[in-house]
Amino acid sequence: MQNRLVTIAALTLSLIATAASAEGVRTEKNISLDLATQIAAQTVATCSANGYNVTATVVDRAGTVRAVHRADNAGPHTLEASRLKAYTSASAKNTTLAMMEGAQKNPAAANLVNIPGYLLLGGGVPVKLGNEVIGAVGVGGAPGGHLDEQCAVAGIAKVQDQIK
Repeated sequence: MQNRLVTIAALTLSLIATAASAEGVRTEKNISLDLATQIAAQTVATCSANGYNVTATVVDRAGTVRAVHRADNAGPHTLEASRLKAYTSASAKNTTLAMMEGAQKNPAAANLVNIPGYLLLGGGVPVKLGNEVIGAVGVGGAPGGHLDEQCAVAGIAKVQDQIK
């Protein structure tokens, strides 16, 4: 009987230890290289069709660059602008246009511009799987951040069926 109690106690402690260690491991969804490349290509194609020479940068959930497409005649500044917009959007899990507008209306949010790597100009849009941000696309080069954002939204929409 005592042997059986010891065995049950050992088994219980083993299960508790296993459950506790599982709490320390997370499973996260992230954007693939193929999907990032497709979003960047679709975004640039959308802007090009509207007459805008842009760069589209797609980052993963941690803000690391996965894909970049730069249209012919896109300005050199569009590379860094698109990257920073994508990073900002992935980091904050929000569009950069909404963040910019919030910072303009709320003095407490105005300090967001001081976060290293943040660029509060329209054109950064998160890529979501349900409610989970798996990456973001940033666009630079259209004549206005709202137009950059429209291209980003359209680029994501064109591959939405693959985001599952």
